Amino acid sequence: MEQTAPQKGTVTQRAIEQIKAMIGEGLLEPGQRLPTERDLAAQLGISRSSMREAIRALTVLGVLEARHGSGIYVTQLNAGDLLETFGVVADLSRGARLVELMEVRRVLESTATALAAARITPEQLAEVELHLAAMAATDDPEEILSHDLAFHRVIATAAGNDTMAAILEGLSSRTFRARVWRGYQEEGAFERTGREHARIHRALVARDPEAARAAAAAHVGEVEAWMRSQLDAEPA
Repeated sequence: MEQTAPQKGTVTQRAIEQIKAMIGEGLLEPGQRLPTERDLAAQLGISRSSMREAIRALTVLGVLEARHGSGIYVTQLNAGDLLETFGVVADLSRGARLVELMEVRRVLESTATALAAARITPEQLAEVELHLAAMAATDDPEEILSHDLAFHRVIATAAGNDTMAAILEGLSSRTFRARVWRGYQEEGAFERTGREHARIHRALVARDPEAARAAAAAHVGEVEAWMRSQLDAEPA
């Protein structure tokens, strides 16, 4: 029976998985230089062209980095670098996908805020208060957006989970939030947003994780509900 040659995409995908496995097993450490393309291709039993495509794909994903004149290295595998694609998806999504992203943000934001209530430092709490006061002191949409982003960023950082904070950062990209903010504020919801932020702040001050979780879920849930109503209003 005649055998068909394996498809290149399949070989490349296998190479990607093998390199990832080497990193996962500790055979390649963060910051370590990869063997040469030729040696790695020979080691994994694939062509150099497939290996080149695999390295290119992992570089785009932030797993590997090319250093000019030095070679290919495993990155430090920081969550923020590896999860940048969340921001791209959030920036470009529309309609039902945008609502899905807001639903994910609601789940993670409420969890992060609950963790922050237990872990936030006095310095971080002071930062939250600063951004809360700054939002109340202006009616400039750009300033409000900037402090709104910072308010939630400090809380996500205070949760003490870098991966969760990185995902939330992607889901809260400035472009994404600006699009949502513009439409949402046209509904006259700024005062309600201020009250919701104040409720989150009170829960953080009280170091009450469940109250913090509920306040954050209600806050993001309001925007999510508005987005769903907008989607339902669109002509089929």
